[in-house]
Amino acid sequence: MSQIREAKEADLGIINRLAHATWPDAYGKIISPGQLNYMLELIYSEAALTNQIKNLRHKFIIIYDKSDPVGFASFSLKNATDLTLYRLHKLYVLPNQQGKGTGGCLTTYIVDEIKKTGASVLELNVNRHNPAVSFYKKKGFVVVREEDIDIGNGYFMNDYVMQLRIVKPVTFN
Repeated sequence: MSQIREAKEADLGIINRLAHATWPDAYGKIISPGQLNYMLELIYSEAALTNQIKNLRHKFIIIYDKSDPVGFASFSLKNATDLTLYRLHKLYVLPNQQGKGTGGCLTTYIVDEIKKTGASVLELNVNRHNPAVSFYKKKGFVVVREEDIDIGNGYFMNDYVMQLRIVKPVTFN
């Protein structure tokens, strides 16, 4: 049985370990080992994760199978001027958990959380060659554009930007 909880600064080590356990499987055939290591350090060092939580206000969640952490995600408002647009920054599940609904549980949790705020769109970036593109399409996300992002050191992220329209329930008074 899966349990999801909000991550705190004390959980940065768990997030870092999960990133290092999931990224080689997710990106090993898509990007070079040099870029993979560069991005892991750039995004998942303790300083980078602390900045994401404290300054960028990313909300991290961790999903557990019994007492074992098996995946994580992070999300936030895209910007302070549009309170209806949220960003899914990260969603990673251990390879042995894929296909078991774990990623779907994380996605559902996030959608339920942002619905409470009045959100109407959840947006994400995903590498154009990542098999996760089909996962997101099955969840209702659509590709809205492509972008190539220079992340330094001669590396680029070649992504799709995908969006999920959040349907609000209709109520009649």
